[in-house]
Amino acid sequence: MLKRLAALLLVVMMLPVCAMAQEVVNVFNWEEYIDESVLQQFEEETGIHVNYMYFTTNEDMLVQVEANPGAFDVVFPSEYCVQQLNAKGLLAEINLDNIPNFKNIRTSLLDPTYDPGNAHSVPYMWGTLGILYNTEMVDEEDVKTWNVLWNPKYTGQVLMMDSLRDAMGIALKLQGYSMNSQQFPELQSASELLKTQKTSGMVKAYGLDEFKDKMVAGEAAMAVVYSGDAQYAIELNDKLAYSIPEEGSNVWVDCAVIPASARNVANAEKFIDFLCRPDIAVKNVEEIGYCCVNEPAIEELGEEYAASEVTNPTDETIANCEYFTALDANMLLIYNTLWMDVKNAK
Repeated sequence: MLKRLAALLLVVMMLPVCAMAQEVVNVFNWEEYIDESVLQQFEEETGIHVNYMYFTTNEDMLVQVEANPGAFDVVFPSEYCVQQLNAKGLLAEINLDNIPNFKNIRTSLLDPTYDPGNAHSVPYMWGTLGILYNTEMVDEEDVKTWNVLWNPKYTGQVLMMDSLRDAMGIALKLQGYSMNSQQFPELQSASELLKTQKTSGMVKAYGLDEFKDKMVAGEAAMAVVYSGDAQYAIELNDKLAYSIPEEGSNVWVDCAVIPASARNVANAEKFIDFLCRPDIAVKNVEEIGYCCVNEPAIEELGEEYAASEVTNPTDETIANCEYFTALDANMLLIYNTLWMDVKNAK
């Protein structure tokens, strides 16, 4: 009898817990990569609670997804990492019928080489790699080509990106090669070109995120940056402008994906569809500053936004750019070795 009473008491005690059980979606995104009011609005409209978690690099994120099956329902990798995740069998196919707002995605970003047919990914934010320059120190005609980074006229005034794929990609593009080249002679030629840039004194500093503030402060003539950083700097200093050189560049896309091990797939689809709504896309773009993937939202953001090559590059510009593709371990070792040769050159 005592055992029966104890069992009944346990059931009664559990009832309130069951009544309070709530639908959830576990989201794994980059730091500071969403308007936080969007999360609250999603919860209010759907009743689904968002467990929001952060990562700082694609590589760290990939390790976490692989090591913790079932922990994440929506993840936001960059395009080359979509390839890596899919190659490892870590991504679910996305049922686009359950994401009706997918229709709002910019046509030129659909059916990408990194994920044909968008079978596993939905674009979230995107941008380009280019040159942020001071119009009072640099001739506009000069920055139409990547060769400006080797132009003696600007010796000691170049802030060069400390990123092996971006730096090697620029040197490859300048010589007419693909940014994704896996031909050793082409890679070696790119490395030699970058060594020349360094040893000739062209480079004032290597870096990354800090460049936007250095350019705002007028500390250099030009910097290789991502378009989002360029927009940030231009808003703070009207002497600055941005160029995507005519040889072409990198176009990157951060995507929403659903891990194959996701436990709340329906809620993940609802969350992704919510992000694809024009009003939500506007909020996120205004908060983050990168390029908008959502065509109706671009119209809402206004004529100045739509006409800017920084915030809304043309389809022709996109067609002249390349997505980075994932490298296997052997090729990555070659890239790393050649990049270290550049960094150690004197």
